[in-house]
Amino acid sequence: MNSIPVVTVTQINTYIKSLIDGDLNLASVFVVGEISNFTNHYRTGHFYFTLKDENSAIKAVMFRSSAQRLKFMPENGMRVILRGRVSVFERDGQYQLYVDDMQPDGAGALNVAFEQLKAKLEAQGLFDASRKKPVPEFPSRVGVITSPTGAAVRDILNVLSRRFPLAKVVFHPVQVQGVYAAQQVADAIGLFNRYNAADVLIVGRGGGSIEDLWAFNEEKVALAVSRSDIPVISAVGHETDFTICDFVADLRAPTPSAAAELAVPDWREQRAYASGLLQHAASLIKQNIAEQKNIVNYYSQSRFLRNPLEPVEIGRQTLDSLFNRLNSAQNLNLADAKSRFSASCAKLDALSPLKVLSRGYAAVYSGGKIIDSAEKADMDKNITVRFTDGEIECKPIGKKLTI
Repeated sequence: MNSIPVVTVTQINTYIKSLIDGDLNLASVFVVGEISNFTNHYRTGHFYFTLKDENSAIKAVMFRSSAQRLKFMPENGMRVILRGRVSVFERDGQYQLYVDDMQPDGAGALNVAFEQLKAKLEAQGLFDASRKKPVPEFPSRVGVITSPTGAAVRDILNVLSRRFPLAKVVFHPVQVQGVYAAQQVADAIGLFNRYNAADVLIVGRGGGSIEDLWAFNEEKVALAVSRSDIPVISAVGHETDFTICDFVADLRAPTPSAAAELAVPDWREQRAYASGLLQHAASLIKQNIAEQKNIVNYYSQSRFLRNPLEPVEIGRQTLDSLFNRLNSAQNLNLADAKSRFSASCAKLDALSPLKVLSRGYAAVYSGGKIIDSAEKADMDKNITVRFTDGEIECKPIGKKLTI
């Protein structure tokens, strides 16, 4: 009886792996399906997910070296086309797809990446109108960030020199496409802000495919624009081209030439505007002078200006009238007072003791007090007898009372 060989689990898995790895049909496959159970292993950078269709599912893994080349982030429910190989993970005895490349099924990878980053930055508020800074009306320094060899820089410089030659152009050359383009653009924006080297920045390039313009869809450029204290005008591609930079910038221009027009005023228009203001001011001055002349003419025909002493004469007449009335009233009051004074004097004269004395009567005093009866006289004191023409000192020698 032949003995039956005994093998280990590892040997079986290794054998199956060798069979699958040796099948050329599975060495390079393109598979379409829908992503589910997606996991972004941030520590290692690997992607793990399940690819499924209506009836089946297969495990899949995309290692960091391949994942970092993707322009978009895979999501659950996303339908994709994968390129890779089928092999076995020996430890678990599980066959799976090892993905080398991934493309969205239908929309391109860059379009998906664009929409994903747009949604992310919009949720962070980087597109809000409240964040937009106004472009200065008369900048003295215009910063330009673009390629030194493209048509965009020539268009920008021509427009700036034609429209507003007073502005100084500060040019920072950068790559506008390729692996290093986004970093150079972001660094240039930071450099302008660090040294406050411009009043407004123009960032952009000429037209091209979505791949050519992709540097301006990178998150690092969007963040640099959002952090800029200097107002940024985005001028990427043609009028129909839109980039993430356009949404974050303070102002979007359809073309680089249009960006230059938005950055500075036209000195000819400003001169015409100033000339118009001068003409308007001159017209207002003439109108004001004419109105003042009319006022002067009106008052020059007035009675006051024709006879300026007339108010004085009228005032003098009024004063004379008031004086006469006052004098007349005073005379009347004085006459009345004299009359009343005379009457009072007559009454006083009639009541005066001197008047009585003049008729032969005398007044008797003792100790400075009048004695109006003999009974009140003190026989031990002298008495004074006052006549109209003098006084006599007397000593009483006797008193006779009459009843």
